[in-house]
Amino acid sequence: MLIPSRALGLARVLLLAVSATAASLAHASEMPAQIKLVVPFAPGASNDLFARALAARLGPRLGASIAVENRPGAGGMIGADQVMRSAADGATLLFSSSAITSNAAVQAKLPYDPLADVAPVALVATSGLMMVVPVSSPHQRFEDLLNAIRTSKGQMTYASSGVGSINHVSTELMHSMAGTSGIHVPYKGISQVMVDMVAGRVDYLLTTVASSRAQVDGGKLRPLAVSSVGRSPFNPDLPPITDWVPGFSAEVWWGVFAPARAPVAIVTRLNAEIRATVADPEMKALFAKEGAIAGALDVPTFVRKYRGEIEVWRKVVRDRKIERN
Repeated sequence: MLIPSRALGLARVLLLAVSATAASLAHASEMPAQIKLVVPFAPGASNDLFARALAARLGPRLGASIAVENRPGAGGMIGADQVMRSAADGATLLFSSSAITSNAAVQAKLPYDPLADVAPVALVATSGLMMVVPVSSPHQRFEDLLNAIRTSKGQMTYASSGVGSINHVSTELMHSMAGTSGIHVPYKGISQVMVDMVAGRVDYLLTTVASSRAQVDGGKLRPLAVSSVGRSPFNPDLPPITDWVPGFSAEVWWGVFAPARAPVAIVTRLNAEIRATVADPEMKALFAKEGAIAGALDVPTFVRKYRGEIEVWRKVVRDRKIERN
């Protein structure tokens, strides 16, 4: 049977179109040979530790060389802005903590749009928070502390590592859900917080396991509860705050981000390779030392988490009348 020339011509056009599309997608999914992973915080803390461990293991999987660059300043905004202004080709990525979502709520004028300019790529790790009090505190259980906070009518003090920090907004979320309040005492860093907590100059603190481990293990701070939905694998003896404040949970997490214009194929591949990397036993062991567990979210789920958390913190800022910077 002879095929009409018009049909043959149409078939050739379709074949060329399919070939061109396939070639375009293949090109879009190609990872650059050199990748810069920007950490918007100073070297030495969990952000830097996790980023460097990830880069060392992720690079070979991508067939790329990944260099970690620290760009601290303005609570992580300087480094984030640098990445979001970069070419959206996968060559420049951001490694940030969940501070990127609280900044979006507290900072009145970010240099980038946290929704329109940011593409969440992959969740790397998560860690619950722990409520601690000075060892000199009379409160032996979280229930005792919560009752004291209620009785004090907002006169007890709680510390944070700064306005908009995860321990600040998480504590205010807890207060909002519990119908309580406290006097916020912001510091310029968690190390300064610990000095005054140990000295008993501040009443309570909701902080990461890693930042309080030395003081807890040394008997200088008393842990009362955790902020996770259930008991933490790292502190199974501590009850979750949600037992007394139904529905409350909070966590700190770390993730990788790209400029919003990054090709979907690149973002999808990065997500798959990062998830495989953090599932490695060595990475899990590293996370465990910092009281964290590996992330395992696909791109759409991580996007929902990121955007949902911004919405939660913005509501906390409005409802609790937190002054925006």
